[in-house]
Amino acid sequence: MKGAQIVLGTYAGHEAAALMVDGLMDDLLVASDAPAPGTIYRAIVDRQIKGQGGVFLKTPDGQAYLRGVKGLSPGAAITVQVSGYAEPGKAIPVSDRVLFKSRYAIVTPDAPGLNISRQIKDDDTRDSLLEIAHECMAGEEQGLILRSAAEAADLDEIADDILAMKAVATNVMAEAGSAAETLLEGDGPHTLAWRDWTMLADVVTEDGAFEALGVLDQIEEARTGVVKLDAHATAYVEPTRALVAVDVNTGADAGFAAGQRANLALARALPRALRVRGLGGQIVLDLAPMPKKERRGFENALRAAFRKDTVDTVLAGWTPLGHYELQRKRARLPLELCVS
Repeated sequence: MKGAQIVLGTYAGHEAAALMVDGLMDDLLVASDAPAPGTIYRAIVDRQIKGQGGVFLKTPDGQAYLRGVKGLSPGAAITVQVSGYAEPGKAIPVSDRVLFKSRYAIVTPDAPGLNISRQIKDDDTRDSLLEIAHECMAGEEQGLILRSAAEAADLDEIADDILAMKAVATNVMAEAGSAAETLLEGDGPHTLAWRDWTMLADVVTEDGAFEALGVLDQIEEARTGVVKLDAHATAYVEPTRALVAVDVNTGADAGFAAGQRANLALARALPRALRVRGLGGQIVLDLAPMPKKERRGFENALRAAFRKDTVDTVLAGWTPLGHYELQRKRARLPLELCVS
């Protein structure tokens, strides 16, 4: 099926949303029992970790870890936001830079100023958006970022979105207390789909849509770890406790440039493969053999592919053994844990 579809439903008893592009699952969001990124706590300082520049915090959902802070006394209350999913057995990662994000607007209580997404290039559009921003945020000390989705949106809808986020931010940041408390729950998959998948797409909400549109079949295929790259080449995406290993095989293709073709296909397919499986952390690519002179072309293809991806990913580079390494934010819960 041509075009984009946003399919809202459930998977393994959890709320889920799938983005289908030309019949292929391009992204997948599945809820879990773990605290969702975006959740805001009033947390209580537990203990400082000397030498690491971080501190453990007490929250209603268990222990959290905040990096890069100093001078916090045990027992003090601090407002923090869940920034990703914790690795098994580790503390919840949180940030003290709290954001209130919606479809068009992001309110930044700790960063004053009015900003427009750099992806919006048209000067007249930027001027119109800045005018609305000034009207809605007049007298506010909180900051505002207007997202790229605002470029083609109705101005009244944008204004309503700004005012709604401003009200939520004001109420949450005004909460006072000395006990650990959840101040705001993070968004679930259906809300995230509305918030972040802003392309032109049909929205499907009918019961059984996951099965009828092939979403369930593609989820099960993703769980196998196998990624078909072309008629011959295949990649295997295998998460371990320490890292995610990606192995590229050329299969029956014995041509002179088989390795290069397979590796370039992997570069184009890798962002989607990681998104739908919810994988992050350290990622090591064991590529098919190719001449060193072809590495630059592979790097350019990989960089172009991840430029469109929404999850922060650092392309770290080559190892002495010829592997390629990436570091990716744990913004999603691994698919294998969503059904455990």
